[in-house]
Amino acid sequence: QVQLVESGGGLVQAGGSLRLACAASGGTFSRYVMGWFRQAPGKEREFVARVTWSGGITSYADSVKGRFTISRENAKNTVYLQMNSLNSEDTAVYYCAAGIVNTPSRARYDYWGQGTQVTVSS
Repeated sequence: QVQLVESGGGLVQAGGSLRLACAASGGTFSRYVMGWFRQAPGKEREFVARVTWSGGITSYADSVKGRFTISRENAKNTVYLQMNSLNSEDTAVYYCAAGIVNTPSRARYDYWGQGTQVTVSS
């Protein structure tokens, strides 16, 4: 059983940056594709970014491409999401997730964190 704990959320002004972290425990971290998802009020949870097992391949939603960067440190069992040029549409609860399959589909991720709130003020 893998446990995931996110950190780094908060309140930031539009145009600012935040770095989220997700620490994993209870499993072999390098076995898992790691993803970030987000859920805004009244909306479905959506894919943001994912990174493959060794960190060699990353993928992003069109809405964050060029602004967000996902990375991982397998030695620290941690995945990161660097978020730059934030705007109000990025306001959401951000979740990290772990799965075996390299996919943006949230249904294919087996383990989820509790989420961390990101609020962007305009």
